Amino acid sequence: MTTTVPRPASPLRGRREAQSHDGPSKPRRQTGRHLMLSGIALLWLLPLLWAVYTSLRPYSDTAKNGYLSWPHSLSFGNFTDAWEQSGMPHFFWNSVLITVPAVLGTLLFAAAVAFFVSRFDFRWNIVLLMLFTAGNLLPAQVLITPLFKLYLLIPLPHWMTDSLLMYNSLWGIIFIHIAYQCGFCTFVLSNYMKTIPKEISEAALVDGAPVWRQFFQIILPLCRPAFAALATLESIWIYNDFFWPLALIETGDKRPITSALANLQGAYFTNPNLIAAGALMTAIPTLLVYFALQRQFISGLTIGSGKG
Repeated sequence: MTTTVPRPASPLRGRREAQSHDGPSKPRRQTGRHLMLSGIALLWLLPLLWAVYTSLRPYSDTAKNGYLSWPHSLSFGNFTDAWEQSGMPHFFWNSVLITVPAVLGTLLFAAAVAFFVSRFDFRWNIVLLMLFTAGNLLPAQVLITPLFKLYLLIPLPHWMTDSLLMYNSLWGIIFIHIAYQCGFCTFVLSNYMKTIPKEISEAALVDGAPVWRQFFQIILPLCRPAFAALATLESIWIYNDFFWPLALIETGDKRPITSALANLQGAYFTNPNLIAAGALMTAIPTLLVYFALQRQFISGLTIGSGKG
């Protein structure tokens, strides 16, 4: 009587069987994923590439041959004309005067509220957080009528604005941005601060550190990734805002860069190539902010993604 000894399974055979049961191989799935992501990226970049293509063509070329035609000449003349005709340097400076204080004020105020509702246990902390967050649920168009009347009643000293009112002043735009954006930043920062162990604050309290020192020297440095992500988003949102300056600033010279594009439109004629060049130049500061804070921005968005 002979006994048959079972032969060990071949590793190659087991791998083939696993692939046949699990579906397509891993490299094939990765290739399909990369193709899909590349297609989505190209779809999002298509308007930007079209704007660049349009801005490099003279208006005479597109008027004669159409925007879908092959260009006969490409130049940066539209960028030079847009820079000179719109008064863009002055409006760039207005945007800086609005964006920088608004972003810093929003982050500081939201961090203080987030620190209070996340590090201290009291009865109404959740209600207070919901109150700040609920402000972002109201559209700006709903708030503009009572806010416009309120701005006409709030006085400001002469050293702050020559209008002597909150209306038609850069301070009014800064304050409304801080008030409107604070809810979102408070919500994000409070959730981030909850991930910081409370033992750190308790140890600092035992060492005699007051609350303000815990806030400025312990909690704020630990929230650097979240601050970088929020600073990037808030800079882009506030810089690109067009509604609040249009409704709350009467003098054209006080408006930000988004209003400068209106100076490129005539009463009877509009040059789309010129406007495309101006729009691309207004987007340069936001790109610089993103590239400068890219690493911190990505790390701030992915915080807590690996926690179950």
